[in-house]
Amino acid sequence: MPENKKKQEELLLEAKKFFNAYKSEIGESLRSGERVVRLMFPHLLEFSPELTEALLQFPEDTTAILETALEESNLGKSPRIRYYDLPKTSFTRIREIRAKHLDRFLTVEGIVRQASDVRPQVVNAKFECPNCGAILSVLQIDKKFREPSRCSCQWKGTFKLLSKEMVDVQRLMIEESPDSLEGGEQPRRISVFLKEDLVDPKMEERTTPGSKIKIHGVLKEVPVPLQTGAISTRFDIAIEANNIIPLEESFEDLNISEDEIKDILELAADPSVHKRLARSIAPTVYGFENIKEAILLELLGGVRKTKSDGGSTRGDIHILLVGDPGVAKSVMLKFTSTIAPKGRYVSGKAATSAGLTAAVVKDEFLRGWSLEAGAMVLANKGMVCIDEIEKMTEQDRSAMHEALEQQTVSISKANIHATLRAETTVLAAGNPKLGRFDPYTPIPQQIDISPALLSRFDIIFVIRDLPNKAQDEAIATHVLQEHKQPGEQEAVVDPKLLRKYIAYAKQKIKPKLTDEAVEEIKEFYVKLRNQSVNSDAAIKPIPITARQLEGIIRLSEAHAKIRLSHEVKREDAKKAIELLKISLRQVGYDEETKSYDIDKMTTGITSSKRGKILLVRETIARLESKLGKLIPEEELLKAFENNISQTELEEVMTLLKKDGYIFQPRQGFIQRM
Repeated sequence: MPENKKKQEELLLEAKKFFNAYKSEIGESLRSGERVVRLMFPHLLEFSPELTEALLQFPEDTTAILETALEESNLGKSPRIRYYDLPKTSFTRIREIRAKHLDRFLTVEGIVRQASDVRPQVVNAKFECPNCGAILSVLQIDKKFREPSRCSCQWKGTFKLLSKEMVDVQRLMIEESPDSLEGGEQPRRISVFLKEDLVDPKMEERTTPGSKIKIHGVLKEVPVPLQTGAISTRFDIAIEANNIIPLEESFEDLNISEDEIKDILELAADPSVHKRLARSIAPTVYGFENIKEAILLELLGGVRKTKSDGGSTRGDIHILLVGDPGVAKSVMLKFTSTIAPKGRYVSGKAATSAGLTAAVVKDEFLRGWSLEAGAMVLANKGMVCIDEIEKMTEQDRSAMHEALEQQTVSISKANIHATLRAETTVLAAGNPKLGRFDPYTPIPQQIDISPALLSRFDIIFVIRDLPNKAQDEAIATHVLQEHKQPGEQEAVVDPKLLRKYIAYAKQKIKPKLTDEAVEEIKEFYVKLRNQSVNSDAAIKPIPITARQLEGIIRLSEAHAKIRLSHEVKREDAKKAIELLKISLRQVGYDEETKSYDIDKMTTGITSSKRGKILLVRETIARLESKLGKLIPEEELLKAFENNISQTELEEVMTLLKKDGYIFQPRQGFIQRM
């Protein structure tokens, strides 16, 4: 800052005039926030170009002048100024920060990768040079309390400590967001220091790891100590933040203007709004009406409720798509992750349990352990799209169980025991084990996913790529048209409006079940649970469980949200039941007994097969008491001549051997373990 006293006084006068002119705006921000004044940069620029110039050139000194002017104008007691709407010229990418930017005002954007604890710390210490009387301030960033290395008058001795400033401090590690990178660029990181009101509990919510933020601040150099105790000639850099602005909002935080509300209500009045919105999901993909409608319902979600015992039921709907390669599963996933706020797209091979839930990493700053949130926690109140789920390892997938149903992620590693919120919707896609789908093999044997995880998905769709002349012609026409004239789609809702429509429905609409909807769902559930079965087996198939019942409720609520209705009507319940039936018909239908059987989907063993396994076990036990430990296989075959065919018996025997119930001591004989 120019040493000129007169210049400083002029600026102080200018600042007082500015605050008098904008008294109402300043007063408003002081009333809403404690000791914090929101200062809009365009206002300052309009009023005084000199002040603006001084602020961009010498941000710290000018801010001090502005704060003094505020206090002298009796507008606040030791107020803090936070700047908004800085000019575009101050925006710099993290990788473009150079020495010329030191002590200048910068605006950077990025994703929070790590956040330390909030602790009091000496951030600045003022020293006096005994030789020339100059006052030097040293930014304290390292663990060791630092003195100035030298003065401008070349004095290198000891300095007199005048004062030290203690404040609450938090350090963030900011990383460039992937969308601003090109090709194979590695994202660069920079440290950001927050202090005072920027570490308030209210502000801390914005700086949780994974949030996307914009930071206005001053670039500072940080001395790097060598092992000898001397200071290196190479300095580190860090940003001292003046203000943080969150960039990523969940559907609940999205701001919707009056004009947009008008467009939304106009769209909702259209009787075919369901079809139009569903067609707007991945419009480049032809067909799949049911799947697109289910994805639309998933984006809207049900209503999260707190039960009387204090627990809560999830409102998020999870969908799994299983199908042949090349049916545009990934296209739908990619599109959905861009429409959903906080949408994250992860691919099976490249995802681990730590990357999905949370990881414990060593924190160099605090010399301890700190938590790094994974995709499911980062997308809290958002959506995670997991592609190629079958390529993840079993341990990695098991980490998702809790996140899918309880919607929390518990971590107990090192000295960290934490439960993080993960109210996340999951849309997953996978290919069958043998490349193509085999309609005669149960789903769990084709996708390597455990039954417990499969049952957590509300809807499972099987997409089969079967040749069909009419459909193939339509697909070819659609794809070729898309290549010929990209982006020309009829009657499709613009993605921006679609996003605002979903946000509006999620914010304003919390539909409640009506009696007619309750009746419809109850009737379907009871009827299906007690379906008549063609077999007289002792074990009756379980068509659906209470988990599917909750799924129907969630789907009906989401369907009511499409119409922006506050009530779940019979038509909503019918549509939800129809979607569930499509899913069950594909994955939970037992051809042998001609009935729905949820076990086929979750365990791969239908109840009719389970009955046979039980029968074989009982027969083995009976033969053992008659013939002794070694049982000839012929005897077993003879016992089942009328009931079970030889191939079925061999299948059951293979299962029993796998489970360790029986073994083969020698050829042609079996024995119980």
